[in-house]
Amino acid sequence: MRIVAIALGALLVAGCAQEPVKPKPSEEQFVVLPGADGHVGAVVVQQGGQRAVVDQAYGAARISGGGAPQAAKASPDAVKRDFGAALGAMPSRPATFLLYFTSGRDELTEESRAQLDKVLAELKSRPVPDVMVIGHTDTVGPGDANDKLSLQRAERVKGLLTGIGIAADRIQAAGRGERELLVPTADNVAEPRNRRVEINVR
Repeated sequence: MRIVAIALGALLVAGCAQEPVKPKPSEEQFVVLPGADGHVGAVVVQQGGQRAVVDQAYGAARISGGGAPQAAKASPDAVKRDFGAALGAMPSRPATFLLYFTSGRDELTEESRAQLDKVLAELKSRPVPDVMVIGHTDTVGPGDANDKLSLQRAERVKGLLTGIGIAADRIQAAGRGERELLVPTADNVAEPRNRRVEINVR
């Protein structure tokens, strides 16, 4: 039992040695965090003609006293402990949602009505969102009528957002008519994916 305990103790010490300590005032530390979708980018840390490439999740590089960058390894707990306040102050990631409409009307399709609660819940969870709502149409009908319809669709969605408590002055609504087609078509083509509202949130 004593041998096992000593071995476990050695493993714990080794594990702690891989985790960077909180930087001192004379130190700089760079940590690569995975994105919400798990994607990992990379950062190059260069000092005094030497550099370190950090391209793994929770990989880190530390510069102490103006010396060369030293590779290190962080952990989610260490990042939360050392940088939690800074991460908490960061704005929410931008997001885009699409809702689709029936032909010639400002009524949501059945599929978009089904996902509406999910979209509204996501928007409501953001502390003070800035929202841009942009309405679009397909190429059926005259251009001036489509301009009007696209704005009606945007205003309809804006009403849904104010209904869940988002301040109207945080929401901009605009109509683009048939000028920004998601799926390019000829004139007078009823394309369902072009009959949409884009909700851009940041």
